Amino acid sequence: MPLDTAQDHAWDLAQTLMVCIIVHQVGDQTFAVTESSDFDGDVETVVREYDPYAA
Repeated sequence: MPLDTAQDHAWDLAQTLMVCIIVHQVGDQTFAVTESSDFDGDVETVVREYDPYAA
């Protein structure tokens, strides 16, 4: 999905589930949203992490 869409979904998901969510790049212009505890890919592909407990 595009970055803007991924970021919107990631923030909503983090707030709903109250878990850390990351947005990571999976292609040239393609991004995915994954729960941080489930991510086992390359950390250099991580674009942003959303923590629902952060101020």
